Amino acid sequence: MIERKLKVHLEGHWNEGKVLIVLGPRQVGKTTLLEYLCSQTGDYLLLNGDDPIVRQTLENIGEVQLKQLIGKYQTVFIDEAQRIPNIGLTLKIIHDRIKNIRVVVSGSSALELSSNINEPLTGRKWEYHLYPISWQELSQHIGFLGVKQQFEIRLIYGMYPEIINRLGDEEAVLKQLASSYLYKDLLNYNGIRKPEILSKLLIALALQVGSEVSYNELAQLLRIDRATVEQYIGLLEQAYVIFRLNPLSRNVRNEISSSRKIYFYDNGIRNALIGNFNPLALRNDTGALWENFLISERLKANHYNNSTTKAYFWRTHAQQEIDYIEERGGQMYAYEFKWNPKAKNKFPNSFVEAYQPVEKQLIIPDNFEDFLR
Repeated sequence: MIERKLKVHLEGHWNEGKVLIVLGPRQVGKTTLLEYLCSQTGDYLLLNGDDPIVRQTLENIGEVQLKQLIGKYQTVFIDEAQRIPNIGLTLKIIHDRIKNIRVVVSGSSALELSSNINEPLTGRKWEYHLYPISWQELSQHIGFLGVKQQFEIRLIYGMYPEIINRLGDEEAVLKQLASSYLYKDLLNYNGIRKPEILSKLLIALALQVGSEVSYNELAQLLRIDRATVEQYIGLLEQAYVIFRLNPLSRNVRNEISSSRKIYFYDNGIRNALIGNFNPLALRNDTGALWENFLISERLKANHYNNSTTKAYFWRTHAQQEIDYIEERGGQMYAYEFKWNPKAKNKFPNSFVEAYQPVEKQLIIPDNFEDFLR
């Protein structure tokens, strides 16, 4: 098993008496990690929310029935909890009324889960996210030389655990992951009125990675209204398929403030959606893959490091731009991503003057690993 960065954080809160919640995409290893941690403390009760009998049993269950169900177990692991109606109230009963019980929860969708648990579990939970394997996790697992040898493979096939562990079968596994299984929870959500639009929207977004996304243009392309595009993108975010990067706009008069960029949590999923697994030498989107890889990996690193960083991109109507910006500790950090090691980049003076002090860095294949720590 690849050692996960999140393991240390979970172990640190393991015996504090609060509900431990791990959210993230399907198939990134949430169940594997939590089952391992549970097994280290003895026998545990596993309740899988994908099982209809489990869902029926836990829906509107009372304190007496919960005590009977849990019995002698001191650890309860509820997997895919977003599938269980009223799960927040059930967790509150266990936490408040059944003493000396450790409760661990996983969820692959924030659609129902967040709304159902936030209020009932106020002050009663620790919540974390688990993502596909990070570059640092992979590096620690197979070593410096190993990740160097897999560099191009990871840019094309991504970082899902099953992809890493099944060299040679990447395309078949990714095609399965990128099918409706990836957004299974969305298809069960009653807010999706046109499920056939999801695949078309994802393909359109995959082709625009690294570029600004216009909801109006997407609406015209898909022949749906703008509000539906915005709603579906929000739902895809909550299902951990994509995430948005918003523009920084505070000081410069002609800064773009209404656009956004959309990235995928994993390069392999993005490439599976457009059916392109060609090597980098035969691609015209290497720069987009490089940018998506760096920003998604930086997101993982910041989360596992408990960073409070705010992230943006920057662009003006005069076409001046910066790929990625972080704000932390009252200072701006500006990054430009270039695949060509010989590339030179000049950070726009208008940005530097408006947001001083600014630390600037060009990220290329020769120095990217420090950026992902």
